[in-house]
Amino acid sequence: MDKVRGVIFDLDGTVGNTLPLCIMAFKKAIEPLINRSLSDEEIVATFGPSEEGTIMALAPNHYQRGIKDYLYHYEALHSMCSSPFGGITELLQSLNENKVRTAMVTGKGNFSTELSLKQFKIKQYFEQIETGSPYGPRKPDGIKAVMHSFGDIAKEELVYVGDHPSDIIASREVGIQAIAAAWATSAEPHKLLALEPDGIFYTIPEFTEWLNKRI
Repeated sequence: MDKVRGVIFDLDGTVGNTLPLCIMAFKKAIEPLINRSLSDEEIVATFGPSEEGTIMALAPNHYQRGIKDYLYHYEALHSMCSSPFGGITELLQSLNENKVRTAMVTGKGNFSTELSLKQFKIKQYFEQIETGSPYGPRKPDGIKAVMHSFGDIAKEELVYVGDHPSDIIASREVGIQAIAAAWATSAEPHKLLALEPDGIFYTIPEFTEWLNKRI
C-alpha cells in the first residue's frame, strides 16, 4: 500500500457542486448576446478550456462582454453553491494536520476559482493553485507544475482527485494515481470506471477513510 504524501484536487464537481452554477451563469451571460437558448449539453460540450474558451466557442463576436457578464453572474449566483461538499473542509484540515501537501488543478479561470475558494473558505489549505487556459485543456501541465513544486514527493506518493474522465486521463499522462470522485450528482460513474482509475469513491467519507489508511 503506497503512502500518500500529496493530494491534488479538481474543483468543479469534486470540491463543490459548482457545475450547475457555471451552467446557469453561462446561460444568463450568453443567451442575451446570441438571442437564443442554450442547452446544458451545448454548454458542457465546450468544457476543457477555461470559461474564456466557452465564451469563444459560443459567443465569439461578444467575447469581452461575454466574459464580463459571466463573471458578474457567477459571483451573483454563488448562493446556489454556498459551501463545499460536506466533509471536504474536514478532509482538508486533516490532510493539513498530517503534513500531507495539497494543491488544486482546475480547468476554471483565475477569477472564478478565487471566487469559489473565497466562498468556500478553503483557499488557505492549498499550497498551490493551477487554473485553466482559454485555449484548451492544460491539466497535465498544471499537475506537472505542482509535482515540480512538491519536489521530493515521488509520483507513487501523489494522487489527483477529479470527477471527469479527462481527470483520469491527465493523471495517467503524468504518471500519478487517479482517484475518481463520483459523489456529485453530475458524475458519470460508468465513464469513470471504464478508464480503470486507481480508486473510485461515491462518498467523501469513503474517500477520507481510504486516505487515512495511507497518510
